[in-house]
Amino acid sequence: MSTGTLYIISAASGTGKTSLVKALLESTNNIGVSVSNTTRAPRPGEQDGVDYYFTAKEDFIKMVEDAAFLEHAEVFGNYYGTSQAAVVSRLKAGEDVILEIDWQGAEQVRKLMPDAVSIFILPPSRDALLRRLQGRGQDDAEVIRRRMDEAVSEMSHYNEFDYVVVNDDFDQALRELKAIILARRLRFMAQSERHLAMIQDLLK
Repeated sequence: MSTGTLYIISAASGTGKTSLVKALLESTNNIGVSVSNTTRAPRPGEQDGVDYYFTAKEDFIKMVEDAAFLEHAEVFGNYYGTSQAAVVSRLKAGEDVILEIDWQGAEQVRKLMPDAVSIFILPPSRDALLRRLQGRGQDDAEVIRRRMDEAVSEMSHYNEFDYVVVNDDFDQALRELKAIILARRLRFMAQSERHLAMIQDLLK
């Protein structure tokens, strides 16, 4: 069985990453998103093991001490992390796995799993990003300004990634994401493992 590929997908807030990943999952077989551990309480409708693995703080800290996470971070007083064992298990089963994390998390993961494929999604312009942030209609000007500053800081790390996809036209961006995955699946080693019996029969 061919080993799956770990994909890191990062983007600034408002770039459309979540929608693209959702469409990618719906239209591509044998690929899934990693489920993170978190110490925050479940929100209404969230399910343990589906949305997150809801983990007691003391258990999370013990996992950090045991180097059990590919990456972890503290956000607004809550901890979030990606279990290395859970990801490796899915990869060994032949499934491709997506991590939706920021550039700092991506940096941590690359150190532990250098074969991971990293993709950064950019908006087509600052104006387009600003319109998307304003389009939510829930935040005042100061919050929008702060989010724009955070987005610019995040986007400055695009050059640390293997691939860059510009989300100007959604369907085109989705095709580009799928092309990256297809090309990866057609590599020599993956195809050799996947079609070993056929190749042996062809060459005998």
